Amino acid sequence: QLQFVESGGGLVQPGGSLRLSCAASRLTLDYYNIGWFRQAPGKEREGVSCLFKSGSSTKYADSVKGRFTISRDNAKNTVYLQMNSLKPEDTAIYYCAADDGSGCTLREYEYDYWGQGTQVTVSS
Repeated sequence: QLQFVESGGGLVQPGGSLRLSCAASRLTLDYYNIGWFRQAPGKEREGVSCLFKSGSSTKYADSVKGRFTISRDNAKNTVYLQMNSLKPEDTAIYYCAADDGSGCTLREYEYDYWGQGTQVTVSS
């Protein structure tokens, strides 16, 4: 079974940056579409970004376009989410997820494997 370990979360001031990592064990991440999702207190989980398994095609939620970048390091079997110009509304638990379907999507029900999440708090 695919397992993830997310890391890189923490407390950062508005305007700051964080890089989240999603490292996998047992299986190779570049065989899967990888998505990043987040859930803020009292809100539903939402898709943030995804990376297509067979290339560099990506998608971003409108709320993070131009600020977040998803990438993959196959040698480390790790997917990253670089988050710049962070805002208080980015505060949430961030999850990575994997899907072996035909395309990259921000719909959470498409994903079969999930990590435990990492907390990101943006506050002064």
